[in-house]
Amino acid sequence: MRAAVRTVMAIALAGAVAGCGFHLRNAQSFAFDTVAVTPERGAGVAGELARYFGDRVRPVAPAAGQPPVQAIVDILDETREQAVAGVNTSGQVRELQLRLRVQFRVRTPQGRELISPTAIAQQRELSFNETVVLAKDAEQAALYQDMQSDIVQQILRRVAAIQRLDGQ
Repeated sequence: MRAAVRTVMAIALAGAVAGCGFHLRNAQSFAFDTVAVTPERGAGVAGELARYFGDRVRPVAPAAGQPPVQAIVDILDETREQAVAGVNTSGQVRELQLRLRVQFRVRTPQGRELISPTAIAQQRELSFNETVVLAKDAEQAALYQDMQSDIVQQILRRVAAIQRLDGQ
């Protein structure tokens, strides 16, 4: 009896999950097979973006025998800022606001823009205590890395939304 109830409950749950449109996220597909990320040898967003594209990445000017790139992702600007967000009664900093702003565009090697220059910004709050400066430096680096990963994921989703390279 209990096995039958469990089976019915499992089928009902599977039907409810399928009926609501839930599905696992598939691997992102792109409208191109090869891509260049500039600046080449870039750290930060450009480097992480190149790692996500994996073996699709080629130099802008490929070596002899390599296929030419079909799309170029230009990281136009990557700016890290920090601003004081709060002070105590003594005027000492207690909270910082960290910001990361990245501007990028996607174009074909012929110069046609697939995504015009677009800015993506992230910000995080960081409590500050001057007695544990080294720990706060490590926390700040981790927050910047988290913002960078978020921005890279947003760029990848926007690039994956490009349907065709030929402009139709």
